[in-house]
Amino acid sequence: MKMNRSYSQNALSRPALATVVAAVLLLPLLAACQSSTFGGLIQGGKSQSEAPSRPIVSGPRTPPPPTYAVTPVPRPAPPPLTQAAPGEPAQAPTTTIAAPDDGSVRVALLLPLSGQNAGVGQALLNAAQMALFSFADDKFKLLTHDTRGTPEGAAEAAQLAIGDGARLILGPLLAANVRGAASVARQAGVPVVAFSSDRSVAGDGVFTLGFLPRAQVERVISFARERGVVRFAAMAPDNAYGRTVLAAFKAAVGRAGGEIARLEVYNPDADDFSAVVRDMADYEFRRQTLLNQKKELEGKEDEVSKAALARLENLQTMGDLPYDALLVADGGKRLQAIAALLPFYDIDPNKVRMLGTGQWDEPGIGAEPALVGGWYAAPPPGPRAGFEKEYQDVYGEAPPRLATIAYDAAALAAVLAQLPGPDRFTAKLIANPNGFAGRDGIFRFLPDGTSERGLAILQVRQRDAVVIDKAPATFQAITN
Repeated sequence: MKMNRSYSQNALSRPALATVVAAVLLLPLLAACQSSTFGGLIQGGKSQSEAPSRPIVSGPRTPPPPTYAVTPVPRPAPPPLTQAAPGEPAQAPTTTIAAPDDGSVRVALLLPLSGQNAGVGQALLNAAQMALFSFADDKFKLLTHDTRGTPEGAAEAAQLAIGDGARLILGPLLAANVRGAASVARQAGVPVVAFSSDRSVAGDGVFTLGFLPRAQVERVISFARERGVVRFAAMAPDNAYGRTVLAAFKAAVGRAGGEIARLEVYNPDADDFSAVVRDMADYEFRRQTLLNQKKELEGKEDEVSKAALARLENLQTMGDLPYDALLVADGGKRLQAIAALLPFYDIDPNKVRMLGTGQWDEPGIGAEPALVGGWYAAPPPGPRAGFEKEYQDVYGEAPPRLATIAYDAAALAAVLAQLPGPDRFTAKLIANPNGFAGRDGIFRFLPDGTSERGLAILQVRQRDAVVIDKAPATFQAITN
């Protein structure tokens, strides 16, 4: 079996990193949820006025020497992975965690550094490195392993990392790969902070830091309902993401006391979305209604009928749609193609409020006129903007949207690693209910392993999107 390559943490040059200013991240949030102590750094139950005015770990303005870089030590080849059923991640025998002999705290980062997602994997590695130069001390060691973008590669990477003494695993990226790594990590009792947005992989020692569509849907539906929207419709791709969104949509509308008027799904691989938009617009019925009315008026000679007929000549259809807001659960080119068809089939954005998910959170969303004025839920853009500038300054290119997840995960690991005692990465500490402030706003892990984020509501403008309802600054208490 080909062994995973372990990557050193020396990719950033000292001159480049000298431009990176340590951000105020992972600031403990004080919520009146319960009294708890996070290694003496978080004191829950205090009032907000008592919150510390500085970060719990102050990152240096000039990067320290990369003493936490890891060169893999010689070791025998791992035992072979157990053959699994088709479609299931391979299983590995129990792996014993090697006890570091240098007093270091070791954390593994599992990423697709080869294969079709290698570019994204490298960007996530870059972001993690930036966090460590701000938050890690000289005892922190990061073990970076290539998953090759496969569940089998992720399982092997986890096995090697645990054998090297990793007490916490960050990543992998995709749900199938998370399952592969988790099958090994659970046997060794090593927690996993995964980057997936698939809630099905969470739990039993696995925490997901990705952006969950359910929370985004709940936030935007609640916001719309508070502003008088009653009748909702939604259209989503016929895939796992779309099904997740639609399930969340139904639940959110029901909880908010709204009405679901229409649901449509479409083939995400289609070249033309005209049919689904026509159906969503009830176009055929409304068009025929218009034609029938015009025919009736054409036979009349009175001035009132003639004036009414003249007004109808400027219309495509006749009759109102049965919904006041339409959620389009997509992004990128598909969203652009669908949005362009909405006014063509007489779904008027001046009458129907357009709603979106986090997939709308991308530059240039307002280039499509039909989306201007629409609302969507996403992390507050302010904290991320600073990160994006720093990343651009260091690496000479814009980071992908997911890079902030790797940054926050690495920063969290570095902070936890500085707590006293051997049990720095317990579920209780990782899932502290007070949460943390990261590059995508506040976040915390829930008891089921999923993440909760403080989301803002943004409105699409012609050139950008602006916050119209701020993200919360603290979390509400978790009640059983």
